[in-house]
Amino acid sequence: MNFLRLSDLDLAGKRVFIRADLNVPFNADGSLADDTRIRATLPAIRHCLDAGAAVMITSHLGRPVEGALAAADSLAPVAGALSSLLGHPVPLVKDWTDGGFGVRASELVLLENCRGNVGEKADDPRLAARIARFIDVYVNDAFGTAHRKECTLHALALAAPVACAGPLMTAELDALGRALAHPARPLAAIVAGSKVSTKLTILESLAAKVDVLVLGGGIANTFLAARGCEVGASLHEPDLLDAARRIERRLAEHGGVVWLPEDVVVADRFAPDADARNHDTEHVPPGTMILDIGPQSRDSLAGVLARAGTIVWNGPVGVFEMDAFAAGTRALASAIAASPAYSIAGGGDTLAAIARFDVGEQIDYISTGGGAFLAFLEGSELPAVAALRTRARTASRRIGPVPQFEHEPELS
Repeated sequence: MNFLRLSDLDLAGKRVFIRADLNVPFNADGSLADDTRIRATLPAIRHCLDAGAAVMITSHLGRPVEGALAAADSLAPVAGALSSLLGHPVPLVKDWTDGGFGVRASELVLLENCRGNVGEKADDPRLAARIARFIDVYVNDAFGTAHRKECTLHALALAAPVACAGPLMTAELDALGRALAHPARPLAAIVAGSKVSTKLTILESLAAKVDVLVLGGGIANTFLAARGCEVGASLHEPDLLDAARRIERRLAEHGGVVWLPEDVVVADRFAPDADARNHDTEHVPPGTMILDIGPQSRDSLAGVLARAGTIVWNGPVGVFEMDAFAAGTRALASAIAASPAYSIAGGGDTLAAIARFDVGEQIDYISTGGGAFLAFLEGSELPAVAALRTRARTASRRIGPVPQFEHEPELS
């Protein structure tokens, strides 16, 4: 994929603006619940500081009202976490869009929640132009928000003198490009979830690309019903049976297949202590719900994945949060971990399953993007990535030195 990388640039003496994803979770008492996203930004920050750049970093946090940032929306806790991780103070700068603050070479400042700026959500080019006046290099290292067309993700990338991808963004695009643009064959995609309707465009896009489309959850139930199977009281969408048949036909046109379970685990109620029983998919009893795949299906799926060249995983194949219905997703995770295929996984439920079954070290790449990962699978052009690609064709390398300030403005 054609885009400029941070590692391509000489940053000495340059003013570098990093758009990161520091949208971290908090505990009920306001303390930081998880600093994973903050730690993930450190390679980009350290690379720029070590190169002698003057570094500014910002992110969104939550959904603040533009122009009326509340205390709960502040990145102050993130500034504290960055200070601890880097071993030196990281000032938090408020009201920063006109550049009235100082930052010297090999120093870092955190710019307050960018979604508090009027014009951020609207991708305002006038706001982008104001910010672009005091930066030399724009770095997007926030793949998780790359599907959003907002000022610091899109318009600023087009307005800045130079725009590039940071190491996190680069790793995501390289991994996704390898998995979908130039995959080792056979390419197997696992797509699971409650509804076909929420992933219809993803399924239609993948149907033209993959060799095996593995389906689980309510999505699989809809496809089973489209094949004429009785699914009892299982979650499915009767109005999308024709869509399911269309997707199967599209796969068949290029020799691809849809994988569906041949046996399933059912129960008469959705509960951890429900009486779980195994049935083949031709004989699901009325009034019961399919909540996992059965043992024959687990073996079949393991065989499919063992023969794959590339695996893309999004979604569990059962209600893995309940022990009675976790065996299918456990077997799926183990099969991906054991497969010689190049594997990439993404999505909140998928990451939770990876953590529960402890296979993270055996997955080749775990995407940090939820919505962006799904949009990429869908075949949508991500606005932030589109801007970087545009700038790779037009970028100027003529970038100026860090300005010298006679008086350092007060940082808050």
